[in-house]
Amino acid sequence: MAYDVVVLGSGTGGYPAAIRAAQLGFKVAIIEKENLGGVCLNWGCIPTKALLKSAQVMQDIQHSKDFGIEATGSVDFPAVIKRSRGVADKMSKGVQFLMRKNKIDVVMGYGKLKAKGQVEVTGADGKTQIVEGKHIIVATGARSRELPNLKQDGKKVIGYREAMTPTDNPKSIIIVGSGAIGVEFAYFYYSMGAKVTIVEFLPRIVPVEDEEISKELEKQYKKYGIEVLTNSEVTSVDTSGAGVKAKVKTPTGEVTLEADVVLSAVGIAANIENIGLETLGVKTDKGKITVDKFYQTNVPGIYSVGDCVPGQALAHVSTKEAIICVENIAYTEKKYAHQPEGLDYNNIPGCTYCTPEIASVGFTEKQARDAGYEIKVGKFPLSASGKATGAGHTEGFVKVIFDAKYGEWLGTHMIGYNVTEIIAETVLGRKLETTYHEVLDAVHPHPTISEAVKDAVEAAYGEAIHL
Repeated sequence: MAYDVVVLGSGTGGYPAAIRAAQLGFKVAIIEKENLGGVCLNWGCIPTKALLKSAQVMQDIQHSKDFGIEATGSVDFPAVIKRSRGVADKMSKGVQFLMRKNKIDVVMGYGKLKAKGQVEVTGADGKTQIVEGKHIIVATGARSRELPNLKQDGKKVIGYREAMTPTDNPKSIIIVGSGAIGVEFAYFYYSMGAKVTIVEFLPRIVPVEDEEISKELEKQYKKYGIEVLTNSEVTSVDTSGAGVKAKVKTPTGEVTLEADVVLSAVGIAANIENIGLETLGVKTDKGKITVDKFYQTNVPGIYSVGDCVPGQALAHVSTKEAIICVENIAYTEKKYAHQPEGLDYNNIPGCTYCTPEIASVGFTEKQARDAGYEIKVGKFPLSASGKATGAGHTEGFVKVIFDAKYGEWLGTHMIGYNVTEIIAETVLGRKLETTYHEVLDAVHPHPTISEAVKDAVEAAYGEAIHL
């Protein structure tokens, strides 16, 4: 079985790499040990959004009187989980269709680099086969990271997979870590009726976001009744009883929290062990595979994309890395007309799908000041938005940051209703080196949430109409 391109892993880095390679005329195989689509489609981005939609529906029912409608409802928890799994299964089947459409051979089994140009694949039956490829792309993704003092047993101390498929609806849950995974599950389980406590080691929740975004989300979560402990650390857990007892070191002393279950949401670890990197001498650093801007490793013919390499561990990042990688391979093979442009990691949008949603790209206000920029900052509260008011979701704001000297768009940070759908305007604007003049000259539709971006830009330059 010899191919031009062999892709190890079929997640959001792997399957786009395979498809783009096939489009460019390569003979392609993809190797997958579990489900096509990887974590994102099966255990991450997609099924969690299905769960969060159920949570939002529940909240809408509970607040239906605010809209002049009498409605009541109760949670059918198994049905909520079943719907989420159905959505994931449908998306995975979609990837299967794309593999057939693009004439990509799918080899099911555990893949391991064996020798130059060779991957050994061990099937579920234990039988092995060798798949040969001139170019091999490692896209094996990542898994839930474990802390030494928070070992996951899959029952009382769980990771994101178990959090998506619980057998029972917990009455209480402690969530350790407040990144996207942590705060999304916090909103889901709160909406399903659980008492939720977030424990965050750093001084604020969603710590990679602009400080004002963190403050706003914490304010909204405390309104819900979600307990938030920052500057705090789980030092040990006791699972010997009916539930879990967690000892937490806080700024005011140690406390013991009790809950049905603890969710460890402290980040991810790349799946780079036991895949043969050492056999071929592929260099790694700090748990990631070392690559150049075209995702070539130090070993000719071996590449890596996605969560295995440095950079933001996001689905859309891995997809773009995969396309750049394959197009550069095609360029060197004279199958593509031009060398692709390297990825600008400072123009990657980040989205968190709790309620209120969070979306951001570029410099935070602190980062811009620390980088030496003289800046103009504009904020527009969604309480002044006609669309948000009509939708009954006036919490949050849009914040924009511009370079005062040249009008360069440095960053946008949003929290509120449907803001994940409008961050792309900033991404495109920054890519095209747009200035504030051009944003204001582009007519934004009314009433929309997207016009809040224009309103925030007006505010930055003292031209606000609606404030």
